[in-house]
Amino acid sequence: MISRISRAFLFCLALGAVPLLGQEQDGYRIGVRDLLEIQVFEASDLDDQRRVSTDGLITFAPLGEVRAAGRTSAELAAEIKSQLEERYLQRATVKVEILELLSRPISVIGAVKQPKDLGITSSLTLLEAITSAGGLAENHGAVIYILRRAENGLSAQIEVPIRDLMVHADPRYNIPLFANDLINVSTTVELTVYCLGEVAHPGALTFKSTERLTLLSTIASAGGLTDRASMKILVKRAGPEGGKGLEKTVDYKRILSGQEQDLPLQEGDIVVVKESFF
Repeated sequence: MISRISRAFLFCLALGAVPLLGQEQDGYRIGVRDLLEIQVFEASDLDDQRRVSTDGLITFAPLGEVRAAGRTSAELAAEIKSQLEERYLQRATVKVEILELLSRPISVIGAVKQPKDLGITSSLTLLEAITSAGGLAENHGAVIYILRRAENGLSAQIEVPIRDLMVHADPRYNIPLFANDLINVSTTVELTVYCLGEVAHPGALTFKSTERLTLLSTIASAGGLTDRASMKILVKRAGPEGGKGLEKTVDYKRILSGQEQDLPLQEGDIVVVKESFF
């Protein structure tokens, strides 16, 4: 059975995403800032490495400026071969190889220590990209999002659980990356709820978005109920701007015993624990 991550990867291949160096890339078209190696087997003194200028040109002796951007490696090699044979050599065998792909870098953003664009010099995996960006920042969330953008304008998103990748070291999630991929490491967001009334420590409580925020966890963070607390607890939730809010009364004892489902809470919810008169 194909895993979810494998299906997503195969779908991204179907988009026509540009592979990295060291992988099949016959259809890749050279872009500005790419680093090229040019070899002329009949005249090794002409062998050179050139970076494509912002105008899309390379300077290659003895031809001068040659347009590289927009051409494949094979097309550029054929152009150089044609000009050499027309002007200098009876026969020329030319090979062009992309050494560094900077026109479509892999971008790493979000909760990493050093967000950056990564110039591609070889095949790269997700872990290697995160390591190159300094590793995860302290405020990282639970998911890494990979936005894969293809030449045909289509895009797809892969979600990688950080725990499976970093803690469990599941190799299925250390996926190979493609040129122009955008790696976005999610960040944690602080959520505030208010627990008032008959709890040990009433007031505002702050949670991370990666934590499970429920009625039970909120009351526990507030130090638990007092001896005078009612088992009927009121939860208030503000409505949209100008709209009516929601109020719900739940039975704490039934939730605690598992007879009712624990109530999920949201940012700004107010939990009111009233005093019992019995």
